Amino acid sequence: MKSIKVISLILIAVAWVTLTACSSSKITVPSETSEETLAPLVTEKAVPAKKEQEVVVGFTLQNLSNPFFVAMSKGATAGAMLHGADVIIVSAEGDLAKQTAQIEDFITKKVSVILLNAVDSKGIAGAVSQARAAGIPVIAVDVGADGGVNTVVTSDNFLAGKLAGEYIVKRLNGKGNVVVIDGPPVSAVTDRINGFEEAIKATPGIRVVAKQNGFGNRETSVTLMETILQVKGKGKIDVVFATNDPSGVGAKIAVEQAGRDKEMFIVGVDGAPDAVSALKEKKSFVATSAQYPFEMIKLAMDEGFKVLKGEKVESLIKIPVDLITQDNVETYKGW
Repeated sequence: MKSIKVISLILIAVAWVTLTACSSSKITVPSETSEETLAPLVTEKAVPAKKEQEVVVGFTLQNLSNPFFVAMSKGATAGAMLHGADVIIVSAEGDLAKQTAQIEDFITKKVSVILLNAVDSKGIAGAVSQARAAGIPVIAVDVGADGGVNTVVTSDNFLAGKLAGEYIVKRLNGKGNVVVIDGPPVSAVTDRINGFEEAIKATPGIRVVAKQNGFGNRETSVTLMETILQVKGKGKIDVVFATNDPSGVGAKIAVEQAGRDKEMFIVGVDGAPDAVSALKEKKSFVATSAQYPFEMIKLAMDEGFKVLKGEKVESLIKIPVDLITQDNVETYKGW
């Protein structure tokens, strides 16, 4: 009997220990549960920060061989920093198909806004339409673009051409032969040509004797100008109007190499560093209508964020330009 009592006591003791152990394990449950309920709260707090970090601007520009576009890329980086956003900058290298693919890639990456410096104002329309259909705002910068962009932020390119034309008319005293070096099929170039033609149309003594495309490239324009000089002999050219400074500097190189820099003068558009250096030489390159690419792209970035916030924006925003000559170049701040 005693052995049975001892066994019973042992069993009771084991049962008590087991119950106590079970009670102890239950006490830890609320602690584990409280940790699990905290996790969603941390996640909820992190979501807005993550979304803020995911504000990405996609910027595709014509090329990065032109200092003008390099200045724009720097402005885009600065503008993105001011807005606390990331920016993806890609160069289309003057290739419409490549730029179209870049915009399609932006759409796939679901960027917040696209800044577009179009290679071809009309040709890029399809890609712009795709972006807008995906709910992504598109801000055209420097040149216009078809397809339904939210706004265009650009220099007053008509004024740039007009200022150059007026300067040419005055310097030639209303009589002379002009070579025009045209550029890519974008609105900025078209507007500059229109402004130039507006300035000279009331002066019949000013005649355009050649108009060819330098594609906005210095090397191409050197070769182009060499050919024009061969066709147009001495005394047949009085001035070259180039629709951007790389073309103007290219023309300058060709003219100087041919030893004909005393026969003619050259006027460009941009206010580029190379043009500033050429102006300070006080030789054949005499004037340029200066743009402000750094400020332009930052303004375009601002407009993009306005659209994201649901604010209204103007369909066209023009930035004034200034005529820089050999006489006032020392006061010009440049890019």
